[in-house]
Amino acid sequence: MPRIVFAPVALLPNGWAEQVVIEFDRTGTVIRVESGASAPAGATQCQGPVLPGMPNLHSHAFQRAMAGLAEVALNPEDSFWTWRDLMYRLVGKLSPDQVEDIARYLYIDMLKGGYTAVAEFHYLHHDLDGRSYADPSEMSRRVLRAAERAGIGITLLPVLYAHGGFGGKQPSDGQRRFINSVDSYLKMQESLAKDCAAPGKRLGFCFHSLRAVTRDEILAVMGSTKDDRPVHVHIAEQQKEVDDCLAWSGRRPIQWLYDNVAVDGRWCLIHATHAEADEVQAMAKSQAVAGLCPTTEANLGDGLFPAVDFINAGGRIGIGSDSHVSLSVVEELRWLEYGQRLKHERRNRLHDANKHVAGFLYRANAAGGAQALGQKMGAIAVGNRADLVVLDGSHPLLAHVTGDDILGRWLFAGLNRMVKDVMVGGDWVVQDGRHGDEIEAGRAFAAAVKAVI
Repeated sequence: MPRIVFAPVALLPNGWAEQVVIEFDRTGTVIRVESGASAPAGATQCQGPVLPGMPNLHSHAFQRAMAGLAEVALNPEDSFWTWRDLMYRLVGKLSPDQVEDIARYLYIDMLKGGYTAVAEFHYLHHDLDGRSYADPSEMSRRVLRAAERAGIGITLLPVLYAHGGFGGKQPSDGQRRFINSVDSYLKMQESLAKDCAAPGKRLGFCFHSLRAVTRDEILAVMGSTKDDRPVHVHIAEQQKEVDDCLAWSGRRPIQWLYDNVAVDGRWCLIHATHAEADEVQAMAKSQAVAGLCPTTEANLGDGLFPAVDFINAGGRIGIGSDSHVSLSVVEELRWLEYGQRLKHERRNRLHDANKHVAGFLYRANAAGGAQALGQKMGAIAVGNRADLVVLDGSHPLLAHVTGDDILGRWLFAGLNRMVKDVMVGGDWVVQDGRHGDEIEAGRAFAAAVKAVI
């Protein structure tokens, strides 16, 4: 039987509406949205504003184990690259059980922060010695199982990581657990296709970076199927990466990509921090999504993506939590805007013709994230998955505001605790701010982290 939610106020594709009926079928797909209606008998009545769930378009789940533990100034030249050395030490210890326990608790925290689906950029494939498990997709399946147990939607992005530097350099010892050939990668994709065919799941292609793959390898993967699966890649995150790419090819990373590969709306370019004016225009024209992770980019000292210019050029954006120093829609969107304010020394930088920053940030990133995940979400609309976030209507900051000021209060004056209930695919996974599995999952996470840190 269809199920029904009744919202006192909800953010719909054409704006805010009152007295909204949201009906969805047994698969969790929305089949009716009606505003100005009476509450039907048996409907679940929400106790606050209802928003479409936010996609998280970039995650390395295992990195949650070290979040907050690298904030020690032991090197005066500390950077992404010294942080990466610490990350490699963690990689050298993790078992499949530990990866699942870390991801499961991570995904629960994501749900509590307002995310309803995640793109898992997954490159930890092999055993401690770099050999394939009996099932080469063992680690990927552990991540899928963690998402199932938490109740979050997932786009699984098994990563092709073949080399240790531009031009096909040999990988380092610390990268041994990541490495695949094109053939082994495509076999992994084939083996995971059925696992990702269920509702709330999607499979995508993923290239770690231009440091880790060659042009021929990218083209071989892209030519292996004609379907529309999403495609993700790290690009131009660090200035050293840009300098190394220039030394190798005479082109900057984004320039090289657009010169050598047909980039379109299936693509999500993660970070793209160091994009120049011509690259910004190329990205926007291609309709690729810029995958921005403001809290991680700040934590690693990456720099600031030119978001104002990109938005003005018609670019599409989405947010991710990346290394998971924060698991909050609020913090990612707030710092996306604040970074641009600091860069330009002006207020209210990211907006559309409506001029409301919070309203633009939420709508644009929900839409861009849905595009990047290749999932029907990001808006409360017929045919989309019933992914809903209910804010606490009794919170003093929300009690007397309407329209986009609701989002303004939450994103610029609020915290995660304003998230009251979360639905994914028609199922309530967070109610009254709590997830039913958070205590047990937290214990398993703590045990896993204690064993490896």
